[in-house]
Amino acid sequence: MILYMATNNAHKLDEIRLAMPGVDIRIPSDAGIDFDFPENEDSFLGNSTGKALALWRLVRAPVLADDSGLCVDALGGRPGVLSARYGSLDGVTPLGAVERNDLLLSEMAGVGERSCRFVCCMSLVMSPDRIFVAQETCEGELLKAPRGSGGFGYDPVVFLPGLGKSVAELGAREKNAVSHRGRAIARMAAVIDSLERMG
Repeated sequence: MILYMATNNAHKLDEIRLAMPGVDIRIPSDAGIDFDFPENEDSFLGNSTGKALALWRLVRAPVLADDSGLCVDALGGRPGVLSARYGSLDGVTPLGAVERNDLLLSEMAGVGERSCRFVCCMSLVMSPDRIFVAQETCEGELLKAPRGSGGFGYDPVVFLPGLGKSVAELGAREKNAVSHRGRAIARMAAVIDSLERMG
C-alpha cells in the first residue's frame, strides 16, 4: 500500500517508517505538493482529521495524519494543541524546542504537581467516507531541567517513572514501544493490515 503522511516533520516520519516497515510511506513533496495545513482546531482529533482530509483531496490516495502535543495538568492541559506554537509571539512563528522547553519549565518553577502526558491522535483517511482514528497517551512527569539528547520537542523535559528515564534518553525502538505516537502507530498499523487483507 502507498500511504501519504501529512507531515513535513522528519522526526515523525522516521518514527512511522520504523514502525511500519512494510508500507510505502510518502510525503506530499514526493507528489510535488507543497502542503501546509493550519492546525487551528481546538482538539487533536480536529487537527489530525482535518489535515488528513485536506491532503487526501490533493493526492486521492490513503493519507495518515497526526496531531500531538504535551498536556500538563498544573497548566490546565497546556500547551495541548498549541504545543508546536507554544510561546510564539505571533501565534504562527514557533520558538525553537530549547526555548519552548525553557518557557514551560519557567512557568512550572516552584509547582509541585508535575503530572503530564503526551497525546497523539492519528487519523487515516482512505476516502472522505472511510476514516479511522486512534488516540493514545504516554503518561509522565515534567522534569525541572532537561535530560537526554535523543528525540525531539518536549522529550528532554518529560520523565517516565516506569522506565526511570526521560523520553530523550530512550532509544528509537524503546521510544516507539511506549510513546503516544508509537502506540497510535501500532493501532493504525493493525488497521492498515486489516484493510490490506480485506482487499
